[in-house]
Amino acid sequence: MKKDIKTITVVTFIFTAFLFSCNSRSSNDGLLPSGIVNNPSTASGDASSMDIAAITFAAGEHDFGKVIQGEKVTYAFKFENSGKADLIVSDVSTSCGCTTPGFTSEPVKPGGTGIIKVTFDSSNRKGFQNKTVTVVTNTQPNTNVLQIKAMVVVPEKY
Repeated sequence: MKKDIKTITVVTFIFTAFLFSCNSRSSNDGLLPSGIVNNPSTASGDASSMDIAAITFAAGEHDFGKVIQGEKVTYAFKFENSGKADLIVSDVSTSCGCTTPGFTSEPVKPGGTGIIKVTFDSSNRKGFQNKTVTVVTNTQPNTNVLQIKAMVVVPEKY
């Protein structure tokens, strides 16, 4: 009986180890190679003396004002790489399916500019709308949150 319990334990351990070892990532799952990204953290939190990318937005918020329900409106947030290394935008996500992002996918050289384009679809929306766009980059900090606003007006039916 004790021998059977030991055998079952050993077989379970080997099976579990095999199962988890087969769950490795493929060589390129859309991730950036680690040699491209230079995003050091410092104990002091001051990365200004290091050669890293820095993103500076001309504006972090845009108000579309009054929008007629069903209308699609677009705004391009302009940014500059104010750092000392290439800036890479790796992901842009939105807080709502009604907002679609687009972005500069090529690395932006120091002093160069790029855009984060946001399209808001006001279909099936009404009243004040406040949506966020999260931009992930190789900067310190690595996320920036942009904001769009709109007052969606429902047209009167005659």
